[in-house]
Amino acid sequence: MGRSPSEIYRMLERLVARHYVVRSAEGDRYALSLKLFVLAQRHPPQARLMSQAAPAMDAFTKAAEQSCHLGVYDRGNVTIVAQVASPVYWGLSIRAGARVSLLDSGSGQTLLAFQSATRRAEMLAEHEPLDGEARRSARQLEASLAGVRAQGWWQGESRQTQGVTDISMPVVGPDGHALAALTCPYVRRIDRHAAPDLETTRALLAQAAAALSLR
Repeated sequence: MGRSPSEIYRMLERLVARHYVVRSAEGDRYALSLKLFVLAQRHPPQARLMSQAAPAMDAFTKAAEQSCHLGVYDRGNVTIVAQVASPVYWGLSIRAGARVSLLDSGSGQTLLAFQSATRRAEMLAEHEPLDGEARRSARQLEASLAGVRAQGWWQGESRQTQGVTDISMPVVGPDGHALAALTCPYVRRIDRHAAPDLETTRALLAQAAAALSLR
């Protein structure tokens, strides 16, 4: 960081004074407090979204027999803020708190597609490649995003897991721009159980995303 120990110490002391960091009883260790967590929960769009996400996502997983997760844009990529596992004994889920690529995932492309041109450029400028991310040219990306906008959702083979079809729907705000992406990593059963097919699952996911949208 290019800072001396005394400068680091002074910064830590200011964080302690503002209650972002707490000092151990022994006085020689520091840890984050819950202040940032509390501030995050007070953020109005996120608070409303999270309060309604759980029941809508739970209803989807029960109807579709698939897992789903909710991703939001965060510092150049996508952070998973909520996930609900499949109610049956099989399925694929991503843990809450995981970071996924803005460019190399259905969630990321859905978030990018449903933004203003200015905001999309800002997001792309902030993007930093994650481990394993495949490179894409600007022309390829723009063509992909145009397709997402035209059909209203993203669907395609997972770029991380073989045999999985990702479906991502935008959760939009009053301005029509995506606040979040609701994604189902669809896993097709091959036994005799009559699980909902891909088209039915996509329709159910679209209903859940519409229920979470603010327009």
